Amino acid sequence: MLALALLHAHGAAAQNAPADTAWIDAPLTLQRTPQIPETIPQAEHGERPSFIEGDRLSGRPNLETVVEGNASLRRGDTAIRADRLEYYQPDDTAKATGNVHVNQAGNTYDGPELQLKVETFEGFFNNVRYAFLAGGHGDAPRIDFVDSNVSVARNATYTTCRREDYPGWMPAWLLTAATLTTDTEENVGVATDARLSFMGITTPALPSMSFPLSSDRKSGLLAPTFGYGSTNGLEWRQPYYWNIAPNRDATFYANLMSSRGIDTSSEFRYLEDTYHGQVRVDYMPSDTLRDRERWGFWSQHNQTFDPKPFGLDSLSGSLTINRVSDNDYWRDFSQTPSLTTRLLTNQAALDWSKGDWSGEARALAYQTLQYAASPVTPPYDRMPQLTANYNKYDWNGFDVSVGLDYTRFHIDSAYAPTLNGIAQPNGERMVGNFQISRPWVTPSAYVIPKLLLHTAAYQLDSPLASGATSITSTVPTFSLDSGLVFERDTSFFGRAVRQTLEPRMYYVHTPYRDQSQLPVYDTAANDFSFATIYTENAFSGNDRVSDTNTLTTGVTSRLIDPDTGVEAARLGFAQRFRFSDQNVTLPSGTAVTDRVSDFLIGGQVNWSATWSSDALVQYNIDTHTSTRNALSLRYAPAPQHVLNFAYRYSADTTTTSDDGTRSIDLSWQWPLSDLWDGNSQGPTPKKTPGRWSAVGRINYSMRDHDLGVGVVGFEYNACCWIGRIALERQVSGVTTPTTRLMFQIEFNGLASVGSSPTSSFAQNIQGYQSVHSTTSTSSRFTNYD
Repeated sequence: MLALALLHAHGAAAQNAPADTAWIDAPLTLQRTPQIPETIPQAEHGERPSFIEGDRLSGRPNLETVVEGNASLRRGDTAIRADRLEYYQPDDTAKATGNVHVNQAGNTYDGPELQLKVETFEGFFNNVRYAFLAGGHGDAPRIDFVDSNVSVARNATYTTCRREDYPGWMPAWLLTAATLTTDTEENVGVATDARLSFMGITTPALPSMSFPLSSDRKSGLLAPTFGYGSTNGLEWRQPYYWNIAPNRDATFYANLMSSRGIDTSSEFRYLEDTYHGQVRVDYMPSDTLRDRERWGFWSQHNQTFDPKPFGLDSLSGSLTINRVSDNDYWRDFSQTPSLTTRLLTNQAALDWSKGDWSGEARALAYQTLQYAASPVTPPYDRMPQLTANYNKYDWNGFDVSVGLDYTRFHIDSAYAPTLNGIAQPNGERMVGNFQISRPWVTPSAYVIPKLLLHTAAYQLDSPLASGATSITSTVPTFSLDSGLVFERDTSFFGRAVRQTLEPRMYYVHTPYRDQSQLPVYDTAANDFSFATIYTENAFSGNDRVSDTNTLTTGVTSRLIDPDTGVEAARLGFAQRFRFSDQNVTLPSGTAVTDRVSDFLIGGQVNWSATWSSDALVQYNIDTHTSTRNALSLRYAPAPQHVLNFAYRYSADTTTTSDDGTRSIDLSWQWPLSDLWDGNSQGPTPKKTPGRWSAVGRINYSMRDHDLGVGVVGFEYNACCWIGRIALERQVSGVTTPTTRLMFQIEFNGLASVGSSPTSSFAQNIQGYQSVHSTTSTSSRFTNYD
């Protein structure tokens, strides 16, 4: 069966090889096959035949067999090779001497003397050198096999550093223990009287420690992390992990902060067939910095229900809770969940669908973390919101959609915005959005006329400035979208591409309806961009519909790979022409009177997987100046090689001076070994050098001459261990920036010590990849010898 698997691998390589290449030159790639089981059930071990080979064979039938010279015994997933092998059939015992090699399901053992019961894998091995399939290896004067999974090594060593074959080699780190118990089924190692040596420094003896033999989860104390922050001082965090079940786990933390006190945390995760989620609770009994109790609670739950009893096609629900004890939590505990924003979402939702209908019922409330130096205007709570949507496509050639929305809005009166000089009241709103369009679409052209009707009715808790407690609005809209698509096959820089030319015209007419008395609950003005220039309404939300009489024209050209359909480049232009003033505004807004909008130019190039770029220019033809520029470049020639650059400019439209916002954003991950030759030279073999990588991000404001968010660090990958160090600067609102120093040493396959900066690297650096050595899942046939 193994031969069949090898032939199958050769055949796959032959199919993938170029036509002008002989298949026998293709690299051999083993592929899994169900004909060869990865594990053999214990009950079948005794039923498997034994294969014995050697130069000289002697013995007595059904009693003992003696093999001398290149002796080997193979049964199931166990193979024994030695100079001399004695096998006693009555008690299934094998005794091997001289260059003994044992392979048990991919775990290998080498030494001079072995005694073993083959079926139960009970016995001992003297002066043994072992290597586990998961990656670790070591040696011991004696190892006792309890069964096929559990072994106990005496005065043992253990490391995951690759063994080098030269005199005097020592691994970068080495664990020594009085006893080392390994369980390859549970993938757990337990060492007693354990000492860890790293770069010549040895730790004091630990009574007991456990570690994973692979990347699988296991219960127990995790390595502590430590760091330093300008707010918390020195931090020491000790986690404990509880692997409850394959689909449930929990982690408990004790975090000691020199400037604050002790903070405790617990996190529980679960995954079931119809629901999943996680819950986290943080609690600090006494914070010496704020002189009070602190706590935080975060929960996310998602569930799928059986829709059949309700006559639905789908039914699902979600629950999100984010609550903290006080307004200062976001400044003091910036690394906790959901605190990248000062608006903490709390929501319960139920979603359903039935044919062309879908809808949602939800309750949404925010906890707003206020700070006097940087106040936040909170959004309105929606308690509740009910929506229903109907979408029907190609109904006798027409597309029809209906959107219905009922929402009750509520906000603390202290933060309510003003409308016509008085605080805007809380209230209820019912909205109906109706659309019907008749698309005419061909491969080379399209014309889409559309009619829209927006209706809204408000019932308010207190009267408006006019004295009314209810108000309604109805606004119709007509739009006409049209375009052409031209294509040609051509080539650029020797590359065959399909080029398109796509002119587009988009007309919108919405008559003026006075909406100045309507409350503003969820509406804001759209930003001017390619994403919004081809839309009917200048506002997002349902409280305002802009009166519009505009024509938007634009053209886009794309370069498309004809074989894959991947877009290699795109360049677009767009401009809006206004035939009448826009008089519908938000409170304190002014009417839009410009007849010609700014000119938008945007492009993107993805010519290869190595280079990519994106650019946008917003140009004002009246002032002959740019009101917004953006340029981003990315260079990623190989894994763990990435450079990102971005320049952004936005003019200050409130003044006539050229005092806009300019910023430069630079991030990178790059091996420093690429900058010099780090290989050892000379005839004497040297230790393979590790690889240094520089990692970081700098965001710099050219107007304020100030550094915003920033992180700078280094990573050192030495194959069996990784070192990381980083300095991070965080800016929250207008408060004093906080800095953190993070340092970590990760012993691959054992544990990590320190505070890992990898999450900060991933958050700040687009395209960042961990330097952690990753290997594919090993098979017992990897070491099939």
